[in-house]
Amino acid sequence: MAFEPSVNKKISGPALIGRARDSALSLASFAVVLAGTFLGLLAITFFIGRVVPIDPVLSVVGDRATKEVYEAARQAMGLDRPLIVQFFSYVGDVLTGDLGNSVSTGRPVVDDLARVFPATLEMATIGIIIGVLLGVPMGVLAATRQGSWIDQLIRVLGLLGYSVPAFWLGLVGLAVFYAGLGWVAGPGRVDIFYDGLLEPVTGLYLIDSALAGEWDIFWNAADHLALPASILGFFSLAYIARMTRSFMLDQLGQEYVTTARVKGVSERRVIWRHAFYPIRIQLITVIGLSYAALLEGSVMIETVFSWPGIGNYLTTALLNADMNAVLGATLVIGAVFIMINKVSDVLYRILDPRARR
Repeated sequence: MAFEPSVNKKISGPALIGRARDSALSLASFAVVLAGTFLGLLAITFFIGRVVPIDPVLSVVGDRATKEVYEAARQAMGLDRPLIVQFFSYVGDVLTGDLGNSVSTGRPVVDDLARVFPATLEMATIGIIIGVLLGVPMGVLAATRQGSWIDQLIRVLGLLGYSVPAFWLGLVGLAVFYAGLGWVAGPGRVDIFYDGLLEPVTGLYLIDSALAGEWDIFWNAADHLALPASILGFFSLAYIARMTRSFMLDQLGQEYVTTARVKGVSERRVIWRHAFYPIRIQLITVIGLSYAALLEGSVMIETVFSWPGIGNYLTTALLNADMNAVLGATLVIGAVFIMINKVSDVLYRILDPRARR
């Protein structure tokens, strides 16, 4: 019997050039979209800062300042220039990392945000982990038990996650689990005894305390983090479970799932391999959106729990008419939202070959 010699398929030079060109175009398109989105975010934050009925000059000089002092401060802040000139000056300052100084703290807004953002990041990250670890299995269980009491219970929990106000749930949680049962620590990131003892490295107390070997601070920080992160996790759980259930019901009704069952494939394999595996790509987008929502929507929880994060910082800045801090915090939250969405898009393209065509 004659055998044909095996031929190693090599990609020709023009094909390699074509692939490189497509990759470069894709990267350039991604950069243009990202830059355009960020520029739009800058425009929105800038014009909101000019439309709101808060005079940034008065927040600096006070309402008892003379007209001369007011005009001098207005000129020093550049508010006497045309609006379009102010906008391009604002864009230039942001691109160089200058968000102005906070009236409330007297420090650069960039330094304040670098100090408070890790607290929000830590709480939201634990919250999304809780939401994913519980929400995905609950959604799968609800879909596979459609119409049963388990399905109804999970749907009710999801409805509560959509309808219960965050501040109310936070107050109830403090009253029950902190004041009543004493299961968790109270407001703040750590007890006042540990405040200032930990040298910040990442700004995340759990990581910094573990790196320093300060396990007393670690467990105290975890105790303080448990309740607010669980509440955020409950809200993300509601959304993730609902979307997982919807995706799974769609997949369980497909012909290939029915065919697998007819062939005698185990129910466990049918659910997790044939039905769940295809929806993992959709869940990336859902989890990314939920994570971004936790980062930007933790204002109420941080206020209730006196959590020194970006939400609490933004609330304080609004109450003090501190527009530099308000715009800086809004810009950071928007930028994080954009970044998470873009990362989700990249992961989507990596996991789904069809999206690369």
